[in-house]
Amino acid sequence: MLTALLLTILYFLHKRLDFTLLTYRKLLEALKERGYVFITFEQYCQVSAERLPKRFVILRHDVDLRAKNSLATAQIEHELELQASYYFRVVPESNQPEVIREIAALGHEIGYHYEDMAIMHGDTEKALAHFQEQLAYFRLYYPVSTICMHGAPTSKYDGRELWKHYDYREYGVIGEPYFDVDFSKVFYLTDTGRRWDGYKVSVRDKIPQYQDQWTERGWVYRRSSQIIEAAEQSQLPACIMITTHPQRWTNNPLLWIKEVVVQTIKNTIKRLFLVK
Repeated sequence: MLTALLLTILYFLHKRLDFTLLTYRKLLEALKERGYVFITFEQYCQVSAERLPKRFVILRHDVDLRAKNSLATAQIEHELELQASYYFRVVPESNQPEVIREIAALGHEIGYHYEDMAIMHGDTEKALAHFQEQLAYFRLYYPVSTICMHGAPTSKYDGRELWKHYDYREYGVIGEPYFDVDFSKVFYLTDTGRRWDGYKVSVRDKIPQYQDQWTERGWVYRRSSQIIEAAEQSQLPACIMITTHPQRWTNNPLLWIKEVVVQTIKNTIKRLFLVK
């Protein structure tokens, strides 16, 4: 009875809830209507700054869990004639071959969401070998040319540390967002922590050297509706990278509730023990 009542309430509130697929579509539509050109990270890396659109969004997705959720966002983007970058981990919850193939077939970029240092417990030689092996694997589905670090908040090893010893460009990689985006010109929005001001509870998915500047300009948002409103009022910066974790975006009431509960617990733990 309680579950039925809760589902009924959620049904009627659905249009107002955040992190639903309906809200995600509204967010994309609001940006598109304001003249933003959507590009993949691969496209961003392939052209000079002078050739980039005046108003653009680099649309990036980190597929950490529930890979099938990514197919839902990819289909919405395809319907809106947009392209995005999808970064897959090697873990089974993310590495779903059928999903990867379908997303690539929709015209989206596929990339490697690497965490080799965490997997190999900081052994750089083993981490590099693992990186090369997994990069070759994902290239079976798409000619992968960009990679993106997975935050791995419970690990003491930052995946980016690998590149203090090696150069990813030697392996045909042209870009890694945390190294190759000019964040002095590109504003960063991420739904880490299931909130758009998640830098407050994020271990690694943040750009601390520019966050104070963005805050001073009023570019701080908690809910998707606030971003949509800012877009409609032409108050967003011209160049943006948006990162989502599709596991958070769902129309399934039970999964929606589960994500809220689990992420609230995670945010509390990170705030108390992990975030510096």
